[in-house]
Amino acid sequence: MNLEPTPHQKITQHMIEIPAGKIFLRDEGTKRVWKVEVGAFRLAPHPVTRELYAAVLGQAPAGSAGPLTPVTEVSWNDAVRFCNLLSQAAGLTPCYSAGDDPDGQDVVCDWEADGYRLPSEAEWEYACRAGDSGVRYGELDEIAWHGGNSGGEVHDVATRTPNAWGLHDMIGNVWEWCWDVYDPAVYGPYRVFRGGGAHDGPRGCRASCRRKSHPTFRVDDLGFRLARSL
Repeated sequence: MNLEPTPHQKITQHMIEIPAGKIFLRDEGTKRVWKVEVGAFRLAPHPVTRELYAAVLGQAPAGSAGPLTPVTEVSWNDAVRFCNLLSQAAGLTPCYSAGDDPDGQDVVCDWEADGYRLPSEAEWEYACRAGDSGVRYGELDEIAWHGGNSGGEVHDVATRTPNAWGLHDMIGNVWEWCWDVYDPAVYGPYRVFRGGGAHDGPRGCRASCRRKSHPTFRVDDLGFRLARSL
Protein backbone atom coordinates (compact mmCIF):
# COMPACT_ATOMS: atom_id res chain seq x y z
CA MET A 1 0.00 0.00 0.00
CA ASN A 2 1.36 3.44 -1.00
CA LEU A 3 1.08 5.74 2.02
CA GLU A 4 2.93 8.62 0.36
CA PRO A 5 0.60 11.66 0.38
CA THR A 6 -0.50 12.99 -2.99
CA PRO A 7 0.68 16.47 -4.03
CA HIS A 8 -2.70 18.01 -3.13
CA GLN A 9 -2.70 16.24 0.25
CA LYS A 10 0.74 17.73 0.91
CA ILE A 11 -0.44 21.26 0.22
CA THR A 12 -3.51 20.76 2.42
CA GLN A 13 -1.35 19.52 5.29
CA HIS A 14 1.04 22.47 5.10
CA MET A 15 -1.24 25.48 4.62
CA ILE A 16 -0.28 28.19 7.11
CA GLU A 17 -2.92 29.96 9.17
CA ILE A 18 -2.53 33.73 8.88
CA PRO A 19 -3.98 35.79 11.75
CA ALA A 20 -6.43 38.64 11.19
CA GLY A 21 -5.04 42.16 10.96
CA LYS A 22 -4.88 45.23 8.73
CA ILE A 23 -2.71 46.49 5.91
CA PHE A 24 -2.20 49.82 4.17
CA LEU A 25 -1.88 49.35 0.41
CA ARG A 26 -0.24 51.97 -1.78
CA ASP A 27 -0.33 52.60 -5.50
CA GLU A 28 2.88 54.31 -6.64
CA GLY A 29 1.34 55.75 -9.80
CA THR A 30 -1.63 57.50 -8.24
CA LYS A 31 -0.05 57.89 -4.77
CA ARG A 32 -3.31 56.56 -3.33
CA VAL A 33 -3.13 54.79 0.05
CA TRP A 34 -5.97 52.72 1.44
CA LYS A 35 -6.52 50.63 4.53
CA VAL A 36 -7.85 47.06 4.35
CA GLU A 37 -8.99 44.90 7.23
CA VAL A 38 -7.83 41.31 6.65
CA GLY A 39 -9.64 38.39 8.23
CA ALA A 40 -7.83 35.23 9.27
CA PHE A 41 -7.17 32.85 6.36
CA ARG A 42 -4.83 30.08 5.23
CA LEU A 43 -2.03 30.48 2.70
CA ALA A 44 0.25 27.95 1.04
CA PRO A 45 3.89 28.15 2.17
CA HIS A 46 5.11 28.45 -1.43
CA PRO A 47 3.75 28.93 -4.97
CA VAL A 48 1.99 26.10 -6.80
CA THR A 49 4.62 23.77 -8.27
CA ARG A 50 4.73 22.11 -11.65
CA GLU A 51 4.30 18.79 -9.82
CA LEU A 52 1.03 19.86 -8.17
CA TYR A 53 -0.29 21.50 -11.32
CA ALA A 54 0.36 18.35 -13.34
CA ALA A 55 -1.20 16.16 -10.64
CA VAL A 56 -4.46 18.07 -10.99
CA LEU A 57 -4.57 18.83 -14.72
CA GLY A 58 -2.60 15.89 -16.09
CA GLN A 59 0.29 18.02 -17.31
CA ALA A 60 2.07 21.29 -16.63
CA PRO A 61 2.78 23.92 -19.30
CA ALA A 62 5.63 22.91 -21.61
CA GLY A 63 9.09 23.66 -20.25
CA SER A 64 12.34 22.19 -18.95
CA ALA A 65 12.00 23.37 -15.34
CA GLY A 66 11.91 20.70 -12.64
CA PRO A 67 8.79 19.42 -10.84
CA LEU A 68 9.44 21.45 -7.69
CA THR A 69 9.81 24.79 -9.45
CA PRO A 70 6.81 27.14 -9.49
CA VAL A 71 4.46 26.54 -12.38
CA THR A 72 4.60 29.45 -14.84
CA GLU A 73 3.01 30.29 -18.19
CA VAL A 74 -0.37 30.23 -16.42
CA SER A 75 -2.94 32.97 -16.87
CA TRP A 76 -5.24 34.34 -14.20
CA ASN A 77 -8.04 32.37 -15.84
CA ASP A 78 -5.89 29.21 -15.68
CA ALA A 79 -5.22 29.80 -11.97
CA VAL A 80 -8.93 30.21 -11.18
CA ARG A 81 -9.75 27.01 -13.06
CA PHE A 82 -6.98 25.14 -11.24
CA CYS A 83 -8.29 26.29 -7.85
CA ASN A 84 -11.73 24.88 -8.64
CA LEU A 85 -10.37 21.57 -9.95
CA LEU A 86 -8.13 21.13 -6.91
CA SER A 87 -11.04 21.94 -4.60
CA GLN A 88 -13.15 19.27 -6.30
CA ALA A 89 -10.32 16.72 -6.13
CA ALA A 90 -9.95 17.41 -2.40
CA GLY A 91 -13.69 17.12 -1.71
CA LEU A 92 -14.07 20.84 -0.98
CA THR A 93 -16.56 23.41 -2.24
CA PRO A 94 -15.12 25.39 -5.19
CA CYS A 95 -14.86 29.12 -4.60
CA TYR A 96 -15.34 30.30 -8.17
CA SER A 97 -18.25 30.35 -10.58
CA ALA A 98 -17.75 31.68 -14.07
CA GLY A 99 -19.08 31.77 -17.62
CA ASP A 100 -17.19 32.12 -20.87
CA ASP A 101 -15.90 35.69 -20.72
CA PRO A 102 -12.20 35.63 -21.70
CA ASP A 103 -11.77 38.86 -19.73
CA GLY A 104 -12.77 36.99 -16.57
CA GLN A 105 -15.31 39.65 -15.66
CA ASP A 106 -18.01 37.05 -15.03
CA VAL A 107 -15.94 35.22 -12.39
CA VAL A 108 -17.57 35.38 -8.95
CA CYS A 109 -15.77 34.31 -5.77
CA ASP A 110 -17.63 32.77 -2.83
CA TRP A 111 -15.41 33.89 0.04
CA GLU A 112 -17.32 31.62 2.44
CA ALA A 113 -16.55 28.43 0.47
CA ASP A 114 -13.94 26.07 1.95
CA GLY A 115 -12.14 25.40 -1.32
CA TYR A 116 -8.92 26.83 -2.76
CA ARG A 117 -8.71 30.33 -4.20
CA LEU A 118 -6.26 33.09 -5.03
CA PRO A 119 -5.40 35.48 -2.19
CA SER A 120 -6.74 38.99 -2.38
CA GLU A 121 -4.12 41.63 -2.94
CA ALA A 122 -4.49 42.80 0.66
CA GLU A 123 -4.13 39.24 1.97
CA TRP A 124 -1.04 38.78 -0.17
CA GLU A 125 0.84 41.89 1.03
CA TYR A 126 -0.27 41.39 4.63
CA ALA A 127 1.06 37.81 4.57
CA CYS A 128 4.23 38.83 2.73
CA ARG A 129 5.13 41.41 5.34
CA ALA A 130 4.31 39.15 8.30
CA GLY A 131 4.37 42.17 10.58
CA ASP A 132 7.45 43.77 8.94
CA SER A 133 7.07 47.36 7.75
CA GLY A 134 10.27 47.46 5.67
CA VAL A 135 10.81 47.29 1.93
CA ARG A 136 10.98 43.49 2.22
CA TYR A 137 11.10 41.00 5.09
CA GLY A 138 14.84 40.26 4.88
CA GLU A 139 18.03 40.67 2.87
CA LEU A 140 17.20 40.20 -0.81
CA ASP A 141 19.83 37.53 -1.56
CA GLU A 142 18.73 35.49 1.46
CA ILE A 143 14.99 35.52 0.86
CA ALA A 144 14.65 35.64 -2.93
CA TRP A 145 15.71 34.31 -6.30
CA HIS A 146 16.01 37.54 -8.29
CA GLY A 147 17.82 38.98 -11.28
CA GLY A 148 21.11 39.17 -9.40
CA ASN A 149 21.35 35.56 -8.24
CA SER A 150 18.90 33.38 -10.20
CA GLY A 151 20.95 32.83 -13.34
CA GLY A 152 17.89 33.89 -15.33
CA GLU A 153 15.70 30.95 -14.32
CA VAL A 154 13.19 29.97 -11.67
CA HIS A 155 14.36 27.67 -8.86
CA ASP A 156 12.78 25.01 -6.67
CA VAL A 157 10.33 26.46 -4.18
CA ALA A 158 11.21 26.91 -0.51
CA THR A 159 14.98 27.10 -1.07
CA ARG A 160 15.32 30.66 0.27
CA THR A 161 14.75 31.90 3.83
CA PRO A 162 11.03 32.25 4.69
CA ASN A 163 9.40 35.21 6.38
CA ALA A 164 8.37 35.27 10.04
CA TRP A 165 5.20 33.30 9.31
CA GLY A 166 6.99 30.51 7.45
CA LEU A 167 6.09 31.65 3.92
CA HIS A 168 8.74 31.09 1.23
CA ASP A 169 9.21 32.92 -2.07
CA MET A 170 6.81 35.75 -1.29
CA ILE A 171 9.56 37.89 -2.80
CA GLY A 172 11.27 36.69 -5.97
CA ASN A 173 11.27 33.45 -7.98
CA VAL A 174 7.88 34.16 -9.60
CA TRP A 175 5.27 36.89 -9.54
CA GLU A 176 1.95 35.69 -8.14
CA TRP A 177 -1.56 36.36 -9.41
CA CYS A 178 -4.01 37.85 -6.91
CA TRP A 179 -7.79 38.04 -7.10
CA ASP A 180 -8.15 41.80 -7.51
CA VAL A 181 -8.86 43.93 -10.55
CA TYR A 182 -6.07 46.53 -10.72
CA ASP A 183 -7.94 49.69 -11.75
CA PRO A 184 -11.06 48.98 -13.82
CA ALA A 185 -11.62 52.63 -14.75
CA VAL A 186 -8.21 52.76 -16.45
CA TYR A 187 -7.16 49.18 -17.24
CA GLY A 188 -10.49 47.38 -17.58
CA PRO A 189 -10.25 43.69 -16.58
CA TYR A 190 -6.51 43.68 -15.77
CA ARG A 191 -5.70 41.70 -12.61
CA VAL A 192 -3.01 42.30 -10.00
CA PHE A 193 0.13 40.24 -9.54
CA ARG A 194 2.70 40.66 -6.79
CA GLY A 195 6.11 39.69 -5.44
CA GLY A 196 8.78 40.02 -8.11
CA GLY A 197 10.38 37.24 -10.13
CA ALA A 198 13.64 35.58 -11.04
CA HIS A 199 14.43 38.22 -13.69
CA ASP A 200 13.71 41.30 -11.57
CA GLY A 201 16.00 43.77 -9.86
CA PRO A 202 15.53 45.07 -6.31
CA ARG A 203 12.85 47.58 -7.31
CA GLY A 204 10.52 44.83 -8.51
CA CYS A 205 11.23 42.65 -5.47
CA ARG A 206 9.47 44.71 -2.81
CA ALA A 207 6.49 43.89 -0.63
CA SER A 208 4.58 46.90 -1.96
CA CYS A 209 5.31 46.50 -5.69
CA ARG A 210 2.11 46.14 -7.76
CA ARG A 211 1.86 45.02 -11.37
CA LYS A 212 -1.00 43.99 -13.60
CA SER A 213 -2.02 42.34 -16.86
CA HIS A 214 -4.94 40.87 -18.75
CA PRO A 215 -6.45 37.67 -17.27
CA THR A 216 -5.24 35.72 -20.34
CA PHE A 217 -1.61 36.86 -19.97
CA ARG A 218 1.04 34.14 -19.59
CA VAL A 219 4.80 34.57 -19.07
CA ASP A 220 7.76 32.58 -17.79
CA ASP A 221 8.04 34.24 -14.35
CA LEU A 222 4.39 34.50 -13.31
CA GLY A 223 2.63 31.85 -11.21
CA PHE A 224 0.27 31.79 -8.24
CA ARG A 225 -0.19 30.67 -4.65
CA LEU A 226 -3.18 29.01 -2.99
CA ALA A 227 -5.32 30.49 -0.23
CA ARG A 228 -8.33 29.21 1.72
CA SER A 229 -10.88 31.05 3.81
CA LEU A 230 -11.34 30.10 7.46
